[in-house]
Amino acid sequence: MSRVLIVTDAWFPQVNGVVRCLEALGRELGAMGHEVDYLTPQGFWTCPLPTYPEIRLSLVTPPTIAAEIARRAPDHIHIATEGPLGLLARFVSLEQGLGFTTSYHTRFPEYLAARLPVPTEWAYGFLRWFHAPAAATLVPTPSLTEELAGRGFGHLVTWTRGVDHQRFAPGPKTAFSALPGPHLLYVGRVSVEKNLDDFLALDVPGSKIVVGDGPARSELAARYPDVHFLGAKSGDDLAACYRSADVFVFPSRTDTFGNVILEALASGVPVAAYPVTGPADILTDPRAGAVDANLGVAVRRALMLDREGARRHAERFTWRRCAEIFEGVLVPVSHRLAAA
Repeated sequence: MSRVLIVTDAWFPQVNGVVRCLEALGRELGAMGHEVDYLTPQGFWTCPLPTYPEIRLSLVTPPTIAAEIARRAPDHIHIATEGPLGLLARFVSLEQGLGFTTSYHTRFPEYLAARLPVPTEWAYGFLRWFHAPAAATLVPTPSLTEELAGRGFGHLVTWTRGVDHQRFAPGPKTAFSALPGPHLLYVGRVSVEKNLDDFLALDVPGSKIVVGDGPARSELAARYPDVHFLGAKSGDDLAACYRSADVFVFPSRTDTFGNVILEALASGVPVAAYPVTGPADILTDPRAGAVDANLGVAVRRALMLDREGARRHAERFTWRRCAEIFEGVLVPVSHRLAAA
């Protein structure tokens, strides 16, 4: 049995694709015989990230992180995020000559540019520097791997995602019976980078339903009074929302993958999206969903698809495969580091 330490700035109580991925990954690695430990903001003083108060930034020093790593004595170190904990784990690993891997989960350059006048290339320069010494950098999709390689990133490995096929499964439509159909669903964070305006402004029949919360909810609810904002859901309530939809609409142009796409497909719900990184990589079977530069066209095409095709396509994505790829790139802490 090997000990794997995953360092992440994203952790509970946050609910997002990064947290869900790392939680499922740890569960699968445990089933494969590994002992998984997480170094997270829990237990440290934190402060809220400006414009993202749900995200807490850890206030901690290099000696503290060095002591935590020594105490946990991992055989492998994986740095999952580029935040304060990730930066300090990178610093300590380089200082002590410890081998490590990293992963690229989020398009921070585009997210930052949506809020502040910061050129994206500045942020990509920081990210290149951050990931350069890793033995491998795991990337969610083939198209993003190709894009990052073109931006000068190295040691890239494409790393798929999975979905809980038991929790998210086809079943009776129970959630939206009081609303006129078809039922068009979005699940996720309600914030500017998710490009929700493109969905909410569509001139299509039926009911638009938003499940999730975030800083843009109040503004969008005021601008689109006919849209049904249900707030955050989890567990059986979330699963019921998925299986009760007729189409899942994913308007984001900046997500690196889109775990919610897999949850919808596993629930038997066809997906409509733009042909961008994430949706274009996942929706490779035209029976599972529709991608189009015109989101309204994609919705109309997705409404014509049957639920069986969506579910069948989702069965190709498993957390076990995700864990196997991760396991395959792990390096021992004694591994010789790449040049920073």
